[in-house]
Amino acid sequence: MSEGKRMTSSRRHHLKSLMLQIAATWLENEKKEIEEAKEAYMTENCPSPDLSGDQAALMEICKKLQQSIDKIDESRYDAEAKVLKTDKEIEELKLKVVELAGVKKPALKKVRMSADAMLQALLGGKHKVTMDLRANLKQVKKEVKEEPTEVDWRKNIEDKADRKKMFETS
Repeated sequence: MSEGKRMTSSRRHHLKSLMLQIAATWLENEKKEIEEAKEAYMTENCPSPDLSGDQAALMEICKKLQQSIDKIDESRYDAEAKVLKTDKEIEELKLKVVELAGVKKPALKKVRMSADAMLQALLGGKHKVTMDLRANLKQVKKEVKEEPTEVDWRKNIEDKADRKKMFETS
C-alpha cells in the first residue's frame, strides 16, 4: 500500500471476515472430499458380504474375514515397528549432529553491577552482605605543615654544603 492511502479499519475488518468465510468453505469442501474418498475406498476394497446361504457358507465367510483381519493386523504392526525404528534413528542422528557441532559458548555480555548486588546474586536474596569498602578503610588525619613564609636562603645553602661533604668523604 502507498503511504498516502491507508485502508480503513472497517474495510480491513470486512476483508478479513470474507477471507475467513472463504477458508471455512474450503475446509468444509476438503472434509467432504475426504469422506467421499473413504467411502470409495471402502466400497472398492471391502465389499459387503453375502449373508444368504447355509451355515457352512457363513462359516467360510467368517474364516475369510478373520484371515484378512490377521493380515491387516500384521501389516499395521510392521508399519508401527518401522516408524518406531526410524524415529529412534532420527533421534540418534540428531544427537550425533549436536555432538559434531559442539557446544558453542555464548558471547559474554558486559554487565555493570555493584559488589553488593553481585554478592547478593551469588549468595541469594536471604543474605544481607554489604561491601562498603570505603567504610572499612582506616581514617587518616592529614597533618598540615606550616611552612615559614620567609625562607632563609643561607640555611638552604648550608644544607646543600653538608650533602656535598657527605659525597666527598666516601
